[in-house]
Amino acid sequence: MNLSKQQIQTAAEDLFAAESNRKQIGLLSLRFPGMNMDDAYGVQDALVRTRREAGGKSVGWKIGLTSKAMQDALKINIPDSGILFDDMLFADEGTVPEGRFIQPRVEAEIAFVMKQGLSGPTVTREEVLAATDYVAPSLEILDTRILRQDPDTGQVRTIVDTIADNAANAGLVLGKARHDPKQFDLRRVGAIVMRNDEVEETGLGAGVLNDPVAGIIWLVARLAAYGQSIKPGEIVLSGSFIRPIEARPGDAFFADFGPFGTVTQNFA
Repeated sequence: MNLSKQQIQTAAEDLFAAESNRKQIGLLSLRFPGMNMDDAYGVQDALVRTRREAGGKSVGWKIGLTSKAMQDALKINIPDSGILFDDMLFADEGTVPEGRFIQPRVEAEIAFVMKQGLSGPTVTREEVLAATDYVAPSLEILDTRILRQDPDTGQVRTIVDTIADNAANAGLVLGKARHDPKQFDLRRVGAIVMRNDEVEETGLGAGVLNDPVAGIIWLVARLAAYGQSIKPGEIVLSGSFIRPIEARPGDAFFADFGPFGTVTQNFA
């Protein structure tokens, strides 16, 4: 790590305040030019502790940056991860209150809900499927508590900004459908995502590391390196297979996953 404990804690407190006040902070990558991914996960851990101290309860994990397009944009070749909290859950067919987020965007994903825990550096695909209670269609709501671009220098967010900001985690909408993961070829599960009755994005599960299960395998190995694991009952978002869609006030989203189900979410 290149950042001190005090720098990490201060960055986490700034991010927590930004989320609470709905006001973005400047790029951490600009504030700390030597910041690396270990520093970024250190900030994320400190942010998670702050959230828990404020009464938040963690309910699972999200995997991000699983598509080649998003990895290329941030000049990396691996995904990232963040932690889901109970106040991030929104009901299918519900409405996000006005002013809840700063710059929300929406992605389509396959959610895994676990009945058994997973840990260790070498989990297999079969073990992931056996540990899964069910899979469901979902929409993830992203937000950024850090500026996407610095107005003075033109510098854009980097991977360390995204990781520190809890992987841009903001919300989760689970569809009502529940499936045995062994009954679907998850690589071929796809979605047509509409905003205000217009098709904005389409994609297939294979866009996530060629197999959404591969995202879970990656996450378990990454968590093992930090002495963490997936717990029974947790939700894991396996990664988006579409580009993020801006969610503006008054927008209505409908994700049609075909036989896999649907998800609807509105923004006030």
